[in-house]
Amino acid sequence: MTHSRTPRRLALLLTVLTALTTLGTATATAAPATAGAPAAAAAAKPRAGELITVRLDELRPTQPVLGHDQIRYKLGRYTSTKDEDRGKPNKKYDDWCEANGQGEAATVRTDARLDKPKRFTCTIPLGQETAESLAAMKTVVVGPRGRLYLTDGHHTFTSFLEMPDGGKNMKIRVRVTDNLSRLSERDFWREMNDRGYLWLRDAADRPITPAQLPTRLGLRAMADDPYRSLVYFTRDIGYSKPDLADGPAPEFLEFFWAQWLRTQPDLDPARHDRTDLGTYLALIEDTARAMVALDPDTRLPGGGRTAAELGRLDAFDSKEFAALSAPMTADKPGKPAYALSYRSAPGCR
Repeated sequence: MTHSRTPRRLALLLTVLTALTTLGTATATAAPATAGAPAAAAAAKPRAGELITVRLDELRPTQPVLGHDQIRYKLGRYTSTKDEDRGKPNKKYDDWCEANGQGEAATVRTDARLDKPKRFTCTIPLGQETAESLAAMKTVVVGPRGRLYLTDGHHTFTSFLEMPDGGKNMKIRVRVTDNLSRLSERDFWREMNDRGYLWLRDAADRPITPAQLPTRLGLRAMADDPYRSLVYFTRDIGYSKPDLADGPAPEFLEFFWAQWLRTQPDLDPARHDRTDLGTYLALIEDTARAMVALDPDTRLPGGGRTAAELGRLDAFDSKEFAALSAPMTADKPGKPAYALSYRSAPGCR
């Protein structure tokens, strides 16, 4: 896989600066779908850095797989009242505000819904976004025929899409990183690959072509990679994403860790009962401890980055693991408990 010819940190700064300068002018909005025409046709003109409002069903994935247990954690938490019981807004409103470039949830009405943003407010009002809040937004590239290709946010937006108060027609803002609509299909995919915007590996880590990418988000449309979920649960325990102040994390960071995990037979998720919380937590702990045991200069498979470059921690974080291990009976359950609770609920996937 070829990586970006432009440093990602510089690219992020440039797009955020562009977004800040364009906020004072019009914000582009993708037009509704019309019969026989691409839904995002009106989005063919946005420049890098501009913010556009889109429906979730207009976004095309640039990776074929998700960590389904990561989605189940979000869905389990979103459909729980645990956050409200602690006097906090439900996590889904925090996630919506962050994705929309507006920080966190500020106030939430009792009749609030994800698809009714006028029923809740965020800590950063529209028009007062900061470089930090814009950098946290999900990103798209405009492709041929105005199609919108999601380059960050597959898990967040799939979680919104799978919610009863979200769905495919839910609207959210995204930040345009590049407009490549002028290119032919062939040149577009070549450029996307050269810039490191694609993950062309299936759930078994076999190579695929761009034509094999799913055309929509969703648990049914995107295959499950259990290694990807396992890596997600070890975040801040065995590895940590760099802070925004230090520049963006390497593209597909979790997938590179997942490729390394595939070389560790004892950490194969298929060999562990991931429907039992204790067994799942033991696997997560073993995985995180294996991460920190790596020499920081060890180069991992795939992108050839070192363990240090992929955020390896110097030591196992026992405090974070204790928080992750909290059961559903706790005031603040851990992520695996939410995932397993949602998976066992009637009618859930």
